[in-house]
Amino acid sequence: MADAAAQTETVTEPAAEAAMSDVARRVAELRKVAQSSPATAADAAWGWFRELGDRAKADRESGSADLDELFRLGDAPTAIDGQTEGILVVPLIQPVLDRGLGLLTGAWMPWLGKRFDRGAQLGDNTLTSSTRFVGKLLWPLYGMREYGSNLAAFDFETRVEPGKIDPGIDVLVIDYFPIEKNPNFIIRSIRDELVEITPGANLGKILWRSGGGDYTNIGFFALRSTNA
Repeated sequence: MADAAAQTETVTEPAAEAAMSDVARRVAELRKVAQSSPATAADAAWGWFRELGDRAKADRESGSADLDELFRLGDAPTAIDGQTEGILVVPLIQPVLDRGLGLLTGAWMPWLGKRFDRGAQLGDNTLTSSTRFVGKLLWPLYGMREYGSNLAAFDFETRVEPGKIDPGIDVLVIDYFPIEKNPNFIIRSIRDELVEITPGANLGKILWRSGGGDYTNIGFFALRSTNA
């Protein structure tokens, strides 16, 4: 009986692996690496985020589909705390607008990441000092704060709950709406959702809330813990 069980196991495991998609297989491999070297896995995941973002820019449907699948394989990050490094993986607003935005952010990226206070379930965004001038044009009554040589702005609350577009998974919600001092123009209509792919490497969706309360995914971003 033991021999039969062993034979079944050897047959079942390769069959299960063969049934996995390329994205799921790669996630499983990264998580195996993370057991012995979290930093190596986080670096590999970060490179993968960039790779998928570049592919989505060239092939919007295929690249965004893989990003969607990868996002749904993540878990709500419960240990994220302090400063993180951020990248815009790919905008998904409208193809022509996305290309223009890609050219702009390729030359000038004002957003550097997010800062989390896990205990208070609060946070804010870290921006370059040059953002101040653009900010005054878009939100003349909103004041950004000094944060070292950078700026801090657009505070948010965090909580874990099912995703708005992906209700089958729990996500870390980054919610700008409850903070009344945030600008109503653009900022309070955004709901970010974040999942952890490997410890220290997190993939996020940028959701736009319409007046009717529906949500649309307008892009992907990524956050990496600076101490990972």
